[in-house]
Amino acid sequence: MIDVRMFTVGPVQENCFIVREKGSDRALIVDPGDEADRLLAAIEGLGIKTVDAILLTHTHFDHVGAVAPVAKATGAPVYCPALETVVLANIMDFVPWPGFGPFESYDADHTVAGGETLELAGLTIDVIFTPGHSPGHVTYAIRDEDALFSGDVLFQGSVGRVDLPGGDWPTLLKSIESLVDSYSPETTVYPGHMGITTLGRERATNPFLRELAGN
Repeated sequence: MIDVRMFTVGPVQENCFIVREKGSDRALIVDPGDEADRLLAAIEGLGIKTVDAILLTHTHFDHVGAVAPVAKATGAPVYCPALETVVLANIMDFVPWPGFGPFESYDADHTVAGGETLELAGLTIDVIFTPGHSPGHVTYAIRDEDALFSGDVLFQGSVGRVDLPGGDWPTLLKSIESLVDSYSPETTVYPGHMGITTLGRERATNPFLRELAGN
């Protein structure tokens, strides 16, 4: 059974997750977007001794702003979508609007492209290629736990925007369809913004998924 803690951080209200087996002192961090000190304090407060990895769904600034300080403080290796390592290595060059940052760039320790299986913190994690919001976007599925960390692919009642560089609506819809088809309706979706939901709830009620609801 997994213990998932959600921290909504930064001016864009991004969801960062600390994930572990219940009671374990080893954990993963998904998408540390901002407020590094708050996240590090939470890790300490939870009694976590080892952060096995930092997993990135994609590299938009609101999802990676705290990667460098958290990685340096914890010693955790960073897993980044292979198509987006250049963004992580040059974060401020890719911030599309003024007034955000500055954020410290980071050179990824490992890359993922979809299809990998990771064994980290006592958990088995399947990496799924889910582009559409960004070119290299991935979703992390915790095997046997009915849990998806969907980044900015699917939200409660909404979906990721497709008007940023590399965004594409038909591609995003195909990515969402692949998740809906591959995982049970009871699967919990831990998204990059807004509230936690399930695949079944979104397929039935999400207005952006009407094309899928009729299938």
